[in-house]
Amino acid sequence: MDKQELFSRMLSDGLIPLIRASSPAEAIEVAGAIKKGCAGFLEITMTIPGGIEVIRELKRQIGDDIIIGAGTVLDSETGRSALLAGAQFLVSPTIHLGLIQLAHRYNVVVIPGAMTPTEILTAWEAGADLVKVFPAGLLGGPEYLKALKGPLPQILLMPSGGISLDNVGSFIRAGASVVAVGGELVEARAVREKKFDRITENTRAFITAIEKARRGL
Repeated sequence: MDKQELFSRMLSDGLIPLIRASSPAEAIEVAGAIKKGCAGFLEITMTIPGGIEVIRELKRQIGDDIIIGAGTVLDSETGRSALLAGAQFLVSPTIHLGLIQLAHRYNVVVIPGAMTPTEILTAWEAGADLVKVFPAGLLGGPEYLKALKGPLPQILLMPSGGISLDNVGSFIRAGASVVAVGGELVEARAVREKKFDRITENTRAFITAIEKARRGL
């Protein structure tokens, strides 16, 4: 799948579940539960111990059944290692120009993080495919996103942080092109108690909520 096809599918799906876990084994189990929930994408954060190896193992196990990206990528060296392990897109909580340049070199989707209008525009002009608005919940939620889209309608935004089933529809209606969801989808208690079916259910619920919001329901 080339970059444009992948990016079109990302915009169509509208959901990137992100995984933070205490071990590689835990991350792989969570990824399996998300896949069962019919998500098309998932993000393996580099805060997971051995996160690069998790990407490599998931690519071995599930191939292209789900598109795997690397998250919390803070530098171009980590980004390159993630791509070589099989990651197909890169996400960062910050703007790192070297990481954006790396993504362009490898022709992959890159989603840097930003908070203020100035940072968001800087990321976009540097070549971001999407700009991650983080932490969206603490910044004002859907209303903040709506306010940003006023002067910056051309910028594709992906809110992250504080996205829940209660507000995901509001984020979509406010102008989110994609949403990244962590703890509200990958519930810590469900992981701790190994109730992975709960994560599968959450994945389906978020997909349904996004579809309804896009239809104006």
